[in-house]
Amino acid sequence: MGRNVWLLFCCQALMTAVVSGQVVMSALIGNSLAVDKTVATLPLAIQMAATMAASIPAGIIFARLGRRPGFWLGCVGSALGSLVFALGVWRGSFALYCLGAVPAGLGFGISQHLRFAAAEVAPPAARPRAIALVMTGGVIAALIGPEIVKRTNALVLPYIFLGTYLSMLALPLTAAVLLACAALPPAPAPHVMPVPIKAILARPTFLVAVTAGVVAYASMNLVMASTPLQMMLCGYGVNESADVIRWHSVAMYLPGFVTGRLIQRFGTHPVIMAGGGIMLCCVAINVAYPPLFTTFLVALMLLGLGWNFMFVGATALLSQAHDAVERVRVQATNDFIVFGSVACSAFASGAIESTGGWAALNLTVVPGVLLALALVLWHRLARRIAAPVGG
Repeated sequence: MGRNVWLLFCCQALMTAVVSGQVVMSALIGNSLAVDKTVATLPLAIQMAATMAASIPAGIIFARLGRRPGFWLGCVGSALGSLVFALGVWRGSFALYCLGAVPAGLGFGISQHLRFAAAEVAPPAARPRAIALVMTGGVIAALIGPEIVKRTNALVLPYIFLGTYLSMLALPLTAAVLLACAALPPAPAPHVMPVPIKAILARPTFLVAVTAGVVAYASMNLVMASTPLQMMLCGYGVNESADVIRWHSVAMYLPGFVTGRLIQRFGTHPVIMAGGGIMLCCVAINVAYPPLFTTFLVALMLLGLGWNFMFVGATALLSQAHDAVERVRVQATNDFIVFGSVACSAFASGAIESTGGWAALNLTVVPGVLLALALVLWHRLARRIAAPVGG
């Protein structure tokens, strides 16, 4: 892979590390600050809603100014989010802490387009590998984010996690510097008649890709968001939760070194379907086995691996649903839908866990995964039937 892809890899690592650390802290801080414990995951839900909302302005900025200014705006949002989170912790204000989730989510939402930028700077045959490689930056994030939490959560006592948020400021600022060194695509040529959203939604390839992406991210987030809280209820501390989230994040991103090659060899559909099967294994372990540390660890690692196969496969499939002129509009539409579902799952996670319990939360994942698998199988068979004989 070229220099630009590796720079985008580093930017992805830094921006995702902020979110990886936030996953460890969010439910714990929400539980300590909120009077109603069913809204403990509300800050993460707001962050994911802002991530969804970022898709529209990001699409406009990318279309008019190009990739670099858009990604710089994402860095600013991420840094501002950490500052407001810190202020909420310092003031002991749940409302203020929730407010910090807005710029943080906007920053994360814009950074999600790094995987699309990687596909644009890579040759067509290497696009699945470029997408997977940039997303593999999350491996570095899995090491950096939770480790920062472990080493800085008591740095500014008595304000637990205040030092962490102040330390997190360095990550998006470093990413902004790296972006200045990357050669990114300029703004696309103006398109007089932009493709209608209805036309995008009507494309079978787009529908299957977005469904797989929604199920992958929403299912993963539903279980992951409540895991630190569930571990706390089972008697585990912040460090144990950080370790589980770390290895979950490693499992999310480390397979990216091979996922692109698997897609090139076996195709997008088998890889997505394998990911769905792995997610169902995670549910089976969480439901059938006692809540030990090893249970959480193995289940969350399987959850991360299943997410990787499904989401990277969905992103690769999405790249087949548009041409160069339509790319920004189609990508923005995809991320708006995907992260809208993630926001809903983050909010629902705390409520389902609080009212129905851990087993009910996990079983909620099953219908969506089965639906995605059915659609992916249908799309694969439809393509085979439509392919010309001997073609």
